[in-house]
Order: sequence, then structure tokens, then C-alpha cells
Amino acid sequence: MSLVDLGTTLHTNQLASSRHARSLPVRIARSIFREVTRGPTIYGLEWGDPDTWTPLRFIRDRYVVPFVNPGHVALDIGCGGGRWTRYLLGFKSVYAVDYYEALLLEFRKTFDRHRHVKPIKNNGTDFPGVAAQSVDYILSFGCFGHINQALIDSYLGNIKTILKPGGNVVIHYSDKNKVMAQEAGFSDNTPEQMRALVLRHGYTIVQEDTTTMWNGAIIHFTI
Repeated sequence: MSLVDLGTTLHTNQLASSRHARSLPVRIARSIFREVTRGPTIYGLEWGDPDTWTPLRFIRDRYVVPFVNPGHVALDIGCGGGRWTRYLLGFKSVYAVDYYEALLLEFRKTFDRHRHVKPIKNNGTDFPGVAAQSVDYILSFGCFGHINQALIDSYLGNIKTILKPGGNVVIHYSDKNKVMAQEAGFSDNTPEQMRALVLRHGYTIVQEDTTTMWNGAIIHFTI
């Protein structure tokens, strides 16, 4: 760079622009605009939006989106506010299962207009109203990471009754080997334990992902 080039105002202009963008009035105006223009919010996105968080986007694109089929039936275990259910709307019908009525009330705020989505209040690990061998794809994210081994074992047994032969199940669960899963609220589980539970119920493991999630792992299995 020559001495003449050192006289450029490029960098000082960039600094002035940045200071303006970071000024309090501009930040307030930007926040107001976002609140006014954004669509309805979904409970659960505060723990990560699969549209914007890279690890969750990877999970979405690898383990969810490829299975969406307009001729198939899907089921979401522990649907909460529908953070992951929204990616299942392309299925012919979707069961959204949760144990907590308050969460299903929140879920309905967003999904009541989708007639093919059926919220279900279960009794812990069952699937009331879901016919035997009627579901092609089952997803659970953010649920199995917080329930104990006995409940997981019960869920796996009940899943087997509603899953079609050749159907797919994708479950996110806690991995106590990871530091982030040491926090209170995460269940005592590991890939070794989860793998043993799945195999004991006679499932075939298709693939596992023990690296993408910072507090757990993904297991994909079928019958």
C-alpha cells in the first residue's frame, strides 16, 4: 500500500457506520421492527431453532426432512410447542403426543389450523387412539433426554406396537459422558445403555450420531 493509500477514509467510514448501527436508538428501532414483523413464535425455540442453529439444522436435514412423505403417517413424542413438529407437516397425518395438557394447549395455538395434525394427551408412555402398526415415522427430540431408563424402556415397548414394519424411529437422548449433560434435569443415559435397550426390544439400529449434539446423541432404528 502506498502513502497515498494510507489517506483513505474507508476504515474510518466503516467505524462511523458501525457506531451508528450499534447506537441505542437504532438497536431499539431494529428490535421493534423484528417484533412487529415476525410471525407467531413457537414455545421451545429458546432452546435452539433448527432453522438457524447449525447442529440442529444438521439433525433436521439428516434425520427428519428425508423421511417426510405425503403418503405416510408420523408421530412426534414430547411435541411441546411443536419446535420439531413443524417439519412433519408434509406427512399425510401427524400425531403430536405429550404428557402435559398445558403444553398441548400451547401447541394448539400454532397447529390447530392444520387439520391433519392430531394432538394427543398420553398417560406417560402410551399412545391413546393410535392404531397398531399404523405409523411410518416416529420422532422424539428433547423428551428422552429428561426421562429415566424405566420410562424409556416402556416407551420402546409401546413404540413397537404402533410402528409399521420397516418404519423408522429417530430419538434424541441424554449422554452423561458429555459435560453439558451433567446439568440437573438430564437423565442418566449413555449410547451404550440406549443401544442395549433398543436391541433388547428387537429393533435394528440403522445409524447413530454421538458427536453432533453437545448434551446427547441420536439413535435411528427400525423393525
